[in-house]
Amino acid sequence: MTEKAFAILIYLISSVLFIVGIKRLASVKTARQGNFLAALGMLFAIGITLFDQKILRYELIFLGMGLGALIGAVLALRIAMTGMPQMVALLNGLGGGASLLVAVAEFEGLLDLPVNTGASIFLSILIGGVTLTGSLVAFGKLQGLVTEKAVVFPLQHPINALLILCALLLSVLALLSPEAWAGLRPASGALDRELIMLIIVGLSLLLGILLVIPIGGADMPVVISLLNSYSGIAAATTGFILKNNVLIITGSLVGASGIILTQIMCKSMNRSLMNVLLGGFGSTSGASPAKTTASGKSIVVKEVGVEEAAMVFDAATSVIIVPGYGMAVAQAQHVVKELTDLLSKRGATVKFAIHPVAGRMPGHMNVLLADASVPYEQLFEMDDINDEFASTDVALIIGANDVTNPAARHDQSSPIYGMPILNCDKARTVVVVKRSLRPGYAGIDNELYGFDNTLMYLGDAKEAISKLISEIKSL
Repeated sequence: MTEKAFAILIYLISSVLFIVGIKRLASVKTARQGNFLAALGMLFAIGITLFDQKILRYELIFLGMGLGALIGAVLALRIAMTGMPQMVALLNGLGGGASLLVAVAEFEGLLDLPVNTGASIFLSILIGGVTLTGSLVAFGKLQGLVTEKAVVFPLQHPINALLILCALLLSVLALLSPEAWAGLRPASGALDRELIMLIIVGLSLLLGILLVIPIGGADMPVVISLLNSYSGIAAATTGFILKNNVLIITGSLVGASGIILTQIMCKSMNRSLMNVLLGGFGSTSGASPAKTTASGKSIVVKEVGVEEAAMVFDAATSVIIVPGYGMAVAQAQHVVKELTDLLSKRGATVKFAIHPVAGRMPGHMNVLLADASVPYEQLFEMDDINDEFASTDVALIIGANDVTNPAARHDQSSPIYGMPILNCDKARTVVVVKRSLRPGYAGIDNELYGFDNTLMYLGDAKEAISKLISEIKSL
């Protein structure tokens, strides 16, 4: 077998591992195996690329790989599960930034720029730049470094459209006139084209900020999945620049899966992608002193203590737990698992209802519960469990606000009207664990909290559930 054929074979194996890995990621039960297979495919791809390109000096490459592995290991060990959305957003940005740097490096010094290569370079610059700064803004919003509210200003969308048009026109100018640049001004032609390239880099970086800054915190799951798709598309265009098939395949897989996931997220929120990109829930105001729904109806909350809550669970034979960001921010997944085990030992059937947009990234709740070793068989998607609420004794809601608000079904004045929600209100008793009565990211109060069958158990989720466990054990 020739060296070229061997390289093609390893690239093919890497591609298969990527495809199988992504397929395994579709299930919580096989997600870890899928992640391992995809990582193994990446290792093969990097190794054969170094071999195929006849790299003679590996010092800087190994230094970079070692430094990257060290940083990755530290982050993996130190980042809490509550920080996973920020971590994913940051990694998306790094992927886009890598594509941007490769494209700039390939452009440097090219006087004769073929149209196909040039188009790939400028697309990599544009998409990679948008992904880099857009992901950094998303990271800042999730980390609290940038306001979670939608930041809007006059003529925002026309300005964005103008910047995109300018970037495309400059790219076309550089692509269609390489001979003119070199022939008319041979001494400075390359400099002029490099100046165009730098302007496009600046426009792409600015666009990333302007496109994400007007999107509110409630839409961050959609933004993260969309930016993930962008990073894949940028990688695919970089593959065309480098003439690397496995990079094209990998980027296409990530780009396509990201777009599909984005569509699923939008469907779960009953909103179009364009509606999200033009500004979302975050533009609404925060909590008002009086608890009212979007239509102005007052909410009377029935608050209970740990003793009353414990008696409710002691009498329950079926419980559905609805996790939300309140569980994540309190890092309460382990005490929730302890509560699940306790209730199961006492004869209750316990299940988890997972809404697609609960948390701050796709699959956020699944990741947290897997971290606490909650059995996969107890996790159910919204469509699979919604009908069971009507025959359930207790629905325990831990911080999930907008995804449990019945206003989505009937209140046309509500910003979440039409969004599919979990049917928690149909359970015989609803117990809500929240730190406070502040509204969710949609900026409205949850009318469920005023229902006759709803009890409000206020407190930090981890502390409140720990007290609940102790009280149940004493009964």
